Amino acid sequence: LKEIHRVLKPGGRAIISTPNKKMTLTRNPWHVREYFAPELEGLCKSIFSKVEANGIAGNDKVMDYHERNRQSVKKITRFDLFNLQYRLPAPLLRIPYEFLNRVNRNKLDQDDNALVKSITVADYFVNDNAAESLDLYYTLEK
Repeated sequence: LKEIHRVLKPGGRAIISTPNKKMTLTRNPWHVREYFAPELEGLCKSIFSKVEANGIAGNDKVMDYHERNRQSVKKITRFDLFNLQYRLPAPLLRIPYEFLNRVNRNKLDQDDNALVKSITVADYFVNDNAAESLDLYYTLEK
């Protein structure tokens, strides 16, 4: 964020987006860090003069899929008795994560193909309630 601020001209804007940690289903080994909305907003406000905090949300269809995905992931992670997803280094976690993620998504597709196939970009929208959104979407101004 400091580097973005440094390279912007006065009055310049940047748009950033990241997963909302509140909505994360499990540790993603490709993410260095995930943020809760108030946490990221505070960090942005400590650097930028103007911060507009929004989120990317989904309609009922998207949230139905998200909840089914959450329940399916819980069935998989219940076997992680030693909480290895948070203990293993990211490169080691990537192989089982990628495999299990693919298995999980294929199962969701088989269980309710109509739901999965019906979700399009039109089912997502910018929401002014970042904390309850799937992803955080912020506009920053220098």
